[in-house]
Amino acid sequence: MISLMISAKRWTAACAAIFFCVLGCVCVAEAQKTSTAPSGAATASKKTAVASAHPARRADVVRFESRVSAALDEAKAQKSFWGILVVDRETGETLYELNADKFFTPASNAKIITSSLAFATLGPDYHFRTTLETIGKIDAAGKLTGDLVLIGRGDPNLSNRVFPYAGKVERDGPVEKVLYELADAAIAKGVKELEGNVVADDSFYPYDPYPAGWNVGDLFFTYGAPVSAICFNDNSFVVEVSPGANVGDPAVIAVQPAAALGTFTQTIVTSPAGDKPNFSVTRQPGTNFIYLRGVIPQGHASVKLDLAMSDSTAITAEALKQVFEARGVHVTGIATVHHALPPEIYNDQDVVLGPAPTPPSPDTQVLAEHLSPTLLETARLTNKVSQNLHAELLLRAVAYAKKGFGVTDAGIWTEKDFLASIGVADGDVTLEDGSGLSGNDLVTPRSLVQVLRYDAQQSWGDSYFSTFPVAGVDGTLETRMKKTMAEGLISAKTGSLSHVRSMSGFATTLREERLVFSIFGNNNNQPGHDAQNVIDAIGVAMVETLGATPPAKPAPQAKKRKNSAQ
Repeated sequence: MISLMISAKRWTAACAAIFFCVLGCVCVAEAQKTSTAPSGAATASKKTAVASAHPARRADVVRFESRVSAALDEAKAQKSFWGILVVDRETGETLYELNADKFFTPASNAKIITSSLAFATLGPDYHFRTTLETIGKIDAAGKLTGDLVLIGRGDPNLSNRVFPYAGKVERDGPVEKVLYELADAAIAKGVKELEGNVVADDSFYPYDPYPAGWNVGDLFFTYGAPVSAICFNDNSFVVEVSPGANVGDPAVIAVQPAAALGTFTQTIVTSPAGDKPNFSVTRQPGTNFIYLRGVIPQGHASVKLDLAMSDSTAITAEALKQVFEARGVHVTGIATVHHALPPEIYNDQDVVLGPAPTPPSPDTQVLAEHLSPTLLETARLTNKVSQNLHAELLLRAVAYAKKGFGVTDAGIWTEKDFLASIGVADGDVTLEDGSGLSGNDLVTPRSLVQVLRYDAQQSWGDSYFSTFPVAGVDGTLETRMKKTMAEGLISAKTGSLSHVRSMSGFATTLREERLVFSIFGNNNNQPGHDAQNVIDAIGVAMVETLGATPPAKPAPQAKKRKNSAQ
C-alpha cells in the first residue's frame, strides 16, 4: 500500500433553511433544505421534487422520484447537499429537479464546459502544431551554427500515447517518441552537429503554470502538473523504486523520462522483508520542490510513483538534447528554456492578459513539424480519463484563438461570452480554471444541462458525446454501474474532489427516452466508493424507470377467407 501524505482540500459554504407557511392552510409545504450540512436525509422523501407541470403527472416520473428519495434517505447521503436535474433531450421537458439552481462545486464536470467551448470555437478537426526551428545556418558538413529551438503551441500530447483512444490508454515506444521523430526529421535535413544550445520555447503562452484555486498539495501529482505551451509526457514523470540488496541500503531509483532525474530529491531506504512499502512526498524550498521519502522492503517488487514535473520546460529541453546525442549529433551548447513574461493587466481590462507571443524572425527555418491528433481525439482522452492538464490547455487554446492571449483569464472571458450566447443565465457558472481542480469553481445543475442540450443540437454533437465515459465500459465509468441496466446506456462526465462527487451527461432509458442530466453531491465525507454509490443508484433508476410507455401495437387482424361464391 502506498501512502501519499497530502493535506485534504476544503470546501465550505453556508445557506439557511427556509420554510413557507400559507395563512389559513392546514398543510405545510416543506422545501428542500439548502444547508450545506442539512439534518438527516430521512426527510428526503418529503423533499419537494418538481416534476413536469402536466395536469396528470407521468407515472414513470413518480416512480423515479420515489427511487431518488430512497437513495437520498440512505445514511451515507444524509449529510450531503444534493442537486439533480433530468430533462428530455429533444423537448427540454423537465422530468425531475432538486436544487437545480443552487451552486455546487463541479470538480471535473467543469471539463464539460471547457470541452464544449473548444468544440464550438476550434472545431473537432483542429490540430496543434509543434515545430523544431533555427535561425542559424547549416554548412556543407552538417554543422548547425545557432540554437535549435523547440516551439510549443499547446499540444497536450507530446508523448508516446497511442491514438485513437480505444477504451484504455496505450503506449508505444519511449516517452520521448515525438522528440525522436522531430530530431530524426532535422537530421534528415542535414544536421550532424550543433554548435549552439537546445532551447525549449514555451513563450507561445504567458508563463502561468498553476491556475487560481489549485492547492499546494495538488502540485506534486500528475493531476496538478504545471500548464505550459510545451506539454511533454503530460508534464509528469515516473519514479521506479526498487529495494537495495541489504536492509538499510538506499533504494535503487530509475526515472522516465531520464531527463527528470535530478529534478527532485529523495531519501528512500530498504526495510526488512515483510514490511509494506510506504512513501510520502513533501514540499521543500527551491525550484526542485519535490522531496520523496519512504521505505521499500527487501526483496519486494519495484513500485512506480507518478509525479508532476516541477519545471517541465527545462526537462523537455534536456530530454531533446539527450535525444540528439543518442542519435550521434554532437551538441556543444546546453539545454535551456525561453519563457514569456507572466500574465499582466492589459489595456485597462478587468482580466489578466498578455503578453502576446513574439512573431517569428524572418530568418526562421523550420527543420521539423509535428501535428497533434484532432481536437476530437484530444477531447476524447481528456474526458474519458479526466486529464486536468489537457483541459487547461484546451482553455488556453480557445483563449489564444479568440482573444490573442493564451492565458486562463482570457479563456474564462471567452467562456462567459459563449455561455451567454447559448442562454445560460449570467452568474450561473463561475470558474477559475478549465479542469475543475480549483475548489473555488461553482456551477448550477441547470447550467450544465443547458450546455449539454446545446451540444446535442450541433452538427458535431454525436462526436462530442463519444468523448464521455460509458457506464460499465470505459474511462472513469468503466467499473461503475457494471452489470446493471444502466451499463452502456449512460455516457457522462464524472467529477471528484474531496467531499465532492458529480456526474452529468446523456442517458437512454429502457423505454428509449433520451435524457440529459446533471447530478451533484457536495459536502460528502464518505469514502470514494460510498460517495459515488448514491449517484450511481440515481443513474440506474433513471434508466430503469423513466420514459413514457410506448403505445401498444394493435393486434394483427386475421385474414378473411375467400368465399367460394365470391
